Amino acid sequence: MIARLLVVVLAVIVTVSSTAAQTGRAAVDAVLSGAVARGEIPGVVAMAATRTGAIYEGAFGVADLPSRTPLQTGAIFRIASMTKPITSVALMQLVEAGRLRLDDSASKYLPELADVKVFERFDARTGTYTLRPAKKTITVRHLLTHTAGFGYNFTNPIVRDFKPREGEQYAAGPLVFEPGERWLYGTNTDWVGRLVEAISGQRLETYFREHIFMPLGMRETFYNVPEDTRARVVTVHRRAGETSFTVESVQPPFTSPRPIGGGGLHSTAADYTRFMRMLLGGGALDGARVLKAETVALMGQNHLGNLGVPALKTAMPDRSADWTTLVNDGRDRWGLGFLIATAPPPGKRSPGSLSWGGINNTYFWVDPARGIAGVILMQFLPFADPRALAVHDAFERAIYQLAGSSRS
Repeated sequence: MIARLLVVVLAVIVTVSSTAAQTGRAAVDAVLSGAVARGEIPGVVAMAATRTGAIYEGAFGVADLPSRTPLQTGAIFRIASMTKPITSVALMQLVEAGRLRLDDSASKYLPELADVKVFERFDARTGTYTLRPAKKTITVRHLLTHTAGFGYNFTNPIVRDFKPREGEQYAAGPLVFEPGERWLYGTNTDWVGRLVEAISGQRLETYFREHIFMPLGMRETFYNVPEDTRARVVTVHRRAGETSFTVESVQPPFTSPRPIGGGGLHSTAADYTRFMRMLLGGGALDGARVLKAETVALMGQNHLGNLGVPALKTAMPDRSADWTTLVNDGRDRWGLGFLIATAPPPGKRSPGSLSWGGINNTYFWVDPARGIAGVILMQFLPFADPRALAVHDAFERAIYQLAGSSRS
């Protein structure tokens, strides 16, 4: 009698839990499908997982507006700067192997980074400038933490407007500030990729495939998209109004003859989720280890000291919006390849969570404290689009509600 009662109670618990999970997944569906229905985004593929596997996967909207091709969960996205964490993992594998150290001078391996110049003055009106030799050397850690002094044209007006005088050439820089002085999002991880190639003796895509993608089962992540899968690559769009989009006039190529560490990869939600689950697993996934647990922990620590990650004002509105809600202005920190949340709002990721995104509004987060990771992939400009970030926010909140209901 008691045994029969226990069976009944367990069956009720399982039914209630299953029903709650279904309700939670339906709520996530509603967040994403609603954003598409209201015209806030053209389409989206999203996935969330714990250390043991996926808890959500969904696709809504279209992959290409002119053809109205429906988005599928296996769609391939240009993930742009979501390449950066992968490049950082590759370099940390070489650090683990004793091939270099974080505080080594980067010029030890890349002579182009020796004797770099720093802007002493730049006249925005005339474009005239004066330079001086950098007082500090650029270290490997500076490159991993975006504190070397490099910028992007959309994150810094000096980088945007600088035109070298006739006869002048710069293999690197000039730098916007002295190495280690502050944080600025820029081409730092391109140089990290160069370090991987210089030290390993392999081209970047070959190194990634052999040391990260194959061990983790990321079979559809590549710089050069195979011809038979190109039909699944999502078109890059551009916001034209509050609820309207156009096709971006110049589509990024399917191939990268000279891959860089800071961007250029194509991937799927499922593949990137395997990368995130590796991080949740302390460097290992399904029996394959690509990093030591202590290395993953080191990458997730603050390496900026008292420096904060600022909410940058865009220098090119057609490429990026202001970072008003992308980061917690001055309070977030940076690890070795990731943004680190210090005080996220209630209902979202935990303090210490890792994240970043790509310029076409692709984003991810990894929450080691609660064992949850999520990726949301859209494909339109400009970066840090407020409506895209609002969808990301709602998706993340719905995932934590789903995760809570799944445990109940």
